[in-house]
Amino acid sequence: MPSISNINKILTGLILTLCFNTFCHAAVARDWNDVLLDAIRADQARPTIHARNLYHISAAMYDAWCAYEENCQGVFFQEKITSDDISSDQQQAISFATYRLLIWRFNTSVGAPTSIPNINNHMQGLGYDANDTGTSGNTAAAVGNRIAQTIIDMGLNDGSNEINDYINQYYEPINEPLLPDFDGNPDITDPNRWQPLALEYFKDQSGIVLGEYPDFLSPEWGHVTPFSLTPNDLTEHQRDGDIYPVYMDPGAPPMIAGVGDDDYKSGFEQVVEFSGYLDPADGVLIDISPASRGNNDLGTNNGTGRDLNPITGLPYTPQMVPAGDYFRVLAEFWADGPDSETPPGHWFTILNTVSDHPLLEKRLNGVGPILDDLEWEVKTYLALGGTMHDSAITAWGIKGWYDYIRPISAIRYMCDQGQSSDPNAASFAPNGINLHPGYIELITPATIQPGGIHEFLAGIGNENLGKIAVKAWRGPDYIIDPDTTTAGVGWILCENWWPYQRPSFVSPPFAGYVSGHSVFSRAAAEVMTLLTGSAYFPGGMSDFLAPQNEFLVFEDGPSVDVILQWATYQDAADETSISRIYGGIHPTADDIPGRFMGYEIGHQAFNRAMAYFNGSQPAVAVPINQIPVLFLMLSGMLYLSRKKIMKNR
Repeated sequence: MPSISNINKILTGLILTLCFNTFCHAAVARDWNDVLLDAIRADQARPTIHARNLYHISAAMYDAWCAYEENCQGVFFQEKITSDDISSDQQQAISFATYRLLIWRFNTSVGAPTSIPNINNHMQGLGYDANDTGTSGNTAAAVGNRIAQTIIDMGLNDGSNEINDYINQYYEPINEPLLPDFDGNPDITDPNRWQPLALEYFKDQSGIVLGEYPDFLSPEWGHVTPFSLTPNDLTEHQRDGDIYPVYMDPGAPPMIAGVGDDDYKSGFEQVVEFSGYLDPADGVLIDISPASRGNNDLGTNNGTGRDLNPITGLPYTPQMVPAGDYFRVLAEFWADGPDSETPPGHWFTILNTVSDHPLLEKRLNGVGPILDDLEWEVKTYLALGGTMHDSAITAWGIKGWYDYIRPISAIRYMCDQGQSSDPNAASFAPNGINLHPGYIELITPATIQPGGIHEFLAGIGNENLGKIAVKAWRGPDYIIDPDTTTAGVGWILCENWWPYQRPSFVSPPFAGYVSGHSVFSRAAAEVMTLLTGSAYFPGGMSDFLAPQNEFLVFEDGPSVDVILQWATYQDAADETSISRIYGGIHPTADDIPGRFMGYEIGHQAFNRAMAYFNGSQPAVAVPINQIPVLFLMLSGMLYLSRKKIMKNR
């Protein structure tokens, strides 16, 4: 079992392919991006806030570069500066702009005792005087300081409530907290709405101990000024007199006892089912190489892999591993856990590693001249940063308005109600969970007999007769030592079902619908494709090694080396999305709409970035007019996705 620092090295050292020093170049923007990612890792896991930080700091670097170029347009800073040494002044202006903004944004971070010295040391190491705070004149330092101040001033009025540390201004949860350490979910009021958790102490996805479960993160984020989203994308909703701006509104998710009741139940039942696949000792082996996985149509899991690597012309080599190991590694890797740079930052690490690859030609959109390292960095960072920022605004605007329930709350609620499959059987209730032989069953006098599958669930005096049992990952109570033991899969009371997460985390502190991972990842995959001119990773494949018995954090494993492999950026994005079902964090209804939104955001943000690069006024973004129609098809997509996932197991 690795230490947190070793996990950090593994996650942040995402080895897509070997990068030889003779081919790996990095300019000043890349160095500052690394400093930013380190500061994010040391802070709380706040994907909305850090998507905004990634965008604004990327824009600061781009604007500082663009100020000395003739044919581009700045995002926040439109001045043009003459210089006798453009390259030197660009680097200095970038450094001052980035330094000032980093100090401003991370000075009150929980990681400030580490981050601020790192930021200062980096500035000092570049030979610049951080005490030069002047903004007048056209020295490179003054230009950088003006850019930073412009963005700081804008950020205090962009709808994020930065001045009050981003606290919520009016959102309140409707449900009383769930106590996951206790049985069931007896206090929930509305099973279609988000429910906070009550934990003895909460450790967020970055490993920061907060003392208690935090408030819903950023439910009002739809108010934040976007990069490329337009008024045509916007719908304003009201609840209790408060406005919830929603971009790319997909419509309501499935509701129990309402529209989509069947999809609600089947979606959360699928989460239970997938929880039962997290056992590496079940004897199931699957091929996880691009020969068998990936190549999905948008919004589905219908891919069957690829016959050949189009770059090498050779077949992809099969990789057979225990299915339970693969699914556990997926859930952990894409969760962006301890010391993580959060999902939007994760895609910056992928961009950086792709940029380092010796086979990548740094041609924007794959055409035209090869760009020098600095121009490539500032342009790709702006495009990806703007994409991640718009993804956060879109996903969290929807999360805040629809306020949708998480699996642990929904599953325990339905099981508390009973079963809804057989009106003539025990514990029937319309809002109960559906029974599925083999993984969701009723505890009966027959099943608790000696040798019966529920023999050990009967309880004192057979008190559990009529309750629901599920065959699932058994939860943290079964992990004696995370260095040497696993929880395994077995029959447990459904009222005690637990997602594949740490007991100090359980579930993210915000609503489920839509999946932020799905939006971030698909949007990033699209913009990476557009930036590089190819959907394929350099060389036709990238990979990540999860070492045997070292990678997993809260239980032992994997039992063998598992190498995650992706042919395309879209394959990686789809794997991110499906990982959240195995992790017990999202049903498919959260995932599929997010993929479509991500696709549109990626293209729209790239077009806006290109307008800046070309020096034109920002283009009118492509209207988003198919999301509501696509969502009407969701029931069919849920079926297709579920069917394909089962076939691939």
